[in-house]
Amino acid sequence: MYYCLSLTFFAHCRWRGFDSQQPRGGIMVLGRAVNMSLMDISKIFSLLQPKEDDEDAEQCQALNDAVSSDNASLLSELLSQESHRRSINARSGWGVPVTPLRRAAALGHLRCLELLLEHGAEVDSLDVKAQTPLFTAVSGKHLDCVVALLKAGADPNGSQHNNCTPLLTAAREGHVDLLRQLLRFGAEVDARPKVPEWASNATACRGPLYISAAYGHLDCFKVLLLHGANPDYNCTDGKVLARIKQPKTVLEVCLRYGCGVEYIQLLVDFGADVYLPTLIIDKTTKQNEALVLLLKERVFPKTLMSQTRLAIRRYLPFADKEPAINNLDVPLILRKYLKHESSEHI
Repeated sequence: MYYCLSLTFFAHCRWRGFDSQQPRGGIMVLGRAVNMSLMDISKIFSLLQPKEDDEDAEQCQALNDAVSSDNASLLSELLSQESHRRSINARSGWGVPVTPLRRAAALGHLRCLELLLEHGAEVDSLDVKAQTPLFTAVSGKHLDCVVALLKAGADPNGSQHNNCTPLLTAAREGHVDLLRQLLRFGAEVDARPKVPEWASNATACRGPLYISAAYGHLDCFKVLLLHGANPDYNCTDGKVLARIKQPKTVLEVCLRYGCGVEYIQLLVDFGADVYLPTLIIDKTTKQNEALVLLLKERVFPKTLMSQTRLAIRRYLPFADKEPAINNLDVPLILRKYLKHESSEHI
């Protein structure tokens, strides 16, 4: 009931014309400032508080309080009681109610999180924003909590009801260790925002590789490619091509945002189609190092070694190809080349 009241209140505010840019001491209704007393404001916010008669509210709040203070011994004592164990997946708290597991993930309290998982907490429970505890832990950059949740069976792709994914978040924030763990546990490397068919093309074309380039996270960019990210992302999906007249390739994104030549070289090495970007070049075009490299690749064919590396990596049926490459019966120097740890000059 508490969630319904929250959503009803905010929907009512929008319908009545409440403006997010509120003047001090009041709110905007249909463009007019309306002064509100402290009592009026208190009544409004009381709608967002859980009711005392909500089932399991008291026990759940006790669990959340123990988690908030990172008091693992108190939490363990509470979970030894059947009444509190029954409330382990209940939600409590002011504003946006959350489960104890979600709170532990948000705060990075690892021992509390592990205790909750040991006592049967639902690992992929959703809050009112359709965020899982894993998504929250990734947003907070709590690597140890992320690993614990993934080992407990958390979906590395987050919730299908949330527009974003943990991998997109890690790529945007540039946290390469989080990225590796998510990919290790099976996160979709070419995940894109979950938007309806009629959504804007800019939103539909943003995947982890795109995001990591736009935000300048080279380490994340390379890790994604090593785990099989499509270097031609945005230009091979039939649904995208049917809806967008001129989708932007990752190569174009790198050129537009002024990414260094390292990004272009990686895309070339991982097999990006250098003829896909639409380039309009005249005498006034400033040719930086990245653009010069791309134009050079359009003239000279790939070497036999480069084509062989691409073919072998495509043949390996694993997202994380490193373990398979390590088991190949070839000289170490070639294994390093296949893992992009050395250049052709070996």
